[in-house]
Amino acid sequence: MNTWLAIGLTILGCYAVKLAGLLVPAGALERPAVRRLAALLPVALLAALTAQQTFSDGHALVLDARAAGLGAAAVALVLRAPFLMVVAAAVVVTAGVRAIAG
Repeated sequence: MNTWLAIGLTILGCYAVKLAGLLVPAGALERPAVRRLAALLPVALLAALTAQQTFSDGHALVLDARAAGLGAAAVALVLRAPFLMVVAAAVVVTAGVRAIAG
């Protein structure tokens, strides 16, 4: 029964967030600060998710092949490589480090 309670609370929470977004006046969304925040928020969330997936393993902080792949992707981005090359660099470096490390 606890699972269904959690599902129900999640449904209510999602509905409440959606309703709160619809109740915000349009004028409040046109402010420059709100526009800048709305533009930067997805980038910050994606960066946080990337860091969490790269440097954690359950409840522990780890430094493994995924970090090397992320570093390779960062270097490719600094060199202004196309997106597919960035992904390919990350995949090749991660696989290489895992193969070498055993």
